[in-house]
Order: sequence, then C-alpha cells, then structure tokens
Amino acid sequence: MRFLIARNPDAASTLPYLVRLPIDGGLILKVRDTWPRTARVFCARADMWPADPDIDIVEDVGVLLCRRRGPAIDLVLDRGREDRSQFVFTTMRGGREGIFWQTRKVVGTARPGARIPGRRASGLVDLEIVVDTREHYPFRFVKQQTTTRRAALVAGDYAVHRADGSIIAVVERKSLDDLATSLNNGTLVFELSKLGEMPRAAIVVEDRYSALLKHAYAPAGFLPDMLARVQVRYPEIPIVFAETRPLAEEWTFRYLGAAAAEDSGA
Repeated sequence: MRFLIARNPDAASTLPYLVRLPIDGGLILKVRDTWPRTARVFCARADMWPADPDIDIVEDVGVLLCRRRGPAIDLVLDRGREDRSQFVFTTMRGGREGIFWQTRKVVGTARPGARIPGRRASGLVDLEIVVDTREHYPFRFVKQQTTTRRAALVAGDYAVHRADGSIIAVVERKSLDDLATSLNNGTLVFELSKLGEMPRAAIVVEDRYSALLKHAYAPAGFLPDMLARVQVRYPEIPIVFAETRPLAEEWTFRYLGAAAAEDSGA
C-alpha cells in the first residue's frame, strides 16, 4: 500500500508526472502536478509504470486508505499534511473520459414543536458526549441525561469514546444551508470520506427534507439528486433530517447512546 509519484519519462507528454494508486492491481495515471494545491489536477490514464529502475521517484508515501466510491477514488496518505485527496472519473464532451485529482480545499470551503423525552439513552446511566472544540454553537444536551466535555475530534462534531479513548461513534451536525452549500460545491464527499473511517458515523440535519426540495439557491431537484448520489456512494453513513434543532439534538443523543450501549453489550 504505497502511493508513488514519478517524473514522466515521456518528454513529449504535456503531463510531466506519473502516479500509481494501490487499487485495481495498480492504477497508473499521468498527472499535471504532484498535488492539487491550488486547483484540480488534470489526469489521464497511462499504459504502464516504467520498467526503468532508475526512474526519478518524486514521492513514495504509505497509504492508509484507497477505496473506490462510485465514480471517485478516495485516497488517504500516511503523513501529517496533504494527506487527503480524491480522484474523480467523469465523461466529458464527445464521450471522452475525464479524470481530475482534487482536495477539499480546492473544491470549496465548507465548514421547535415536539416534546423532548427525558429518558436515558438506551438505559445508560453515565453517558458522556465529547463535543468538538470547533463547534461554535454546540448542542448542550440540557434536557438529556448526559454529561459533555470539549475535545478536538478527528471527524464529526459529537462523539462517544471508550475508556481507553478510542472512538465508538460520531455525529456530524448540519444546518440546511450548510448541507446545501456542501452539496453545491462538492465538499460533502470529503466529509463523508472522513466519517467513513469511523467505526460508526451519521449526519443529522436541523431541518425537514422538504426544505431541501425548495431551497432558493439551486435549480429544482438539483440538491435532492446530489444528496441521493452521495447517500448511495456512502450507504454506511445515514443522513437524517430531524426537522428542528431540538429534535436534531435529541436524535444525536439517542444515536450516540445506542452506539455506546451496543459497544458495551448493554
């Protein structure tokens, strides 16, 4: 599981580098740059990896994840920065294949009515919910029987941990506008990719699904169609519309409590 970048020995090519992905027996692509730092990087398929043992290797990095998700391949490298990216396969005009290498940074920048019951989540007495330090207006869970503490989370906004600190489950909270923006600019797939590395994960939306259908800043049907596509691509991560913020808070509490109970065998 290594990710390799080498200089393209074909001097006539307009794509000066080759990358090798540890998937499909070794997927070889010609690319324009060594990382999508400021814009998407155009790619094209290459016939084979050069047999020359003296080929100029630019990068040789361990791979934590290389997984196909529908028309895309998610790639996570074993290094501290420039570690997450995605290769997207599409069809261009004339039926030609288009391949683009992208990161979240270059795609875009992202980041009541019913009575809430007071029953403990799954009967747990000592449930503690960890709230991400980057959550500006977090759920406080004042009506639920739980305690909270602040900590930096790798993924999601709320989590439950085991006694040894390992993660059991996480929940990502989204307002309707946040969800619409991440669907519009394509950043939701990067969030889902990160959530997909967790043992259990979900997204809760503080609004009704019907509000997405009539969102003012997108053509009719566009956002629901994009949402359906990412849900099919990441079936293990439910996206729940909880109608209101208090209900989203309650659902988060119940989901994390159920995950903690399942993990402990309660």
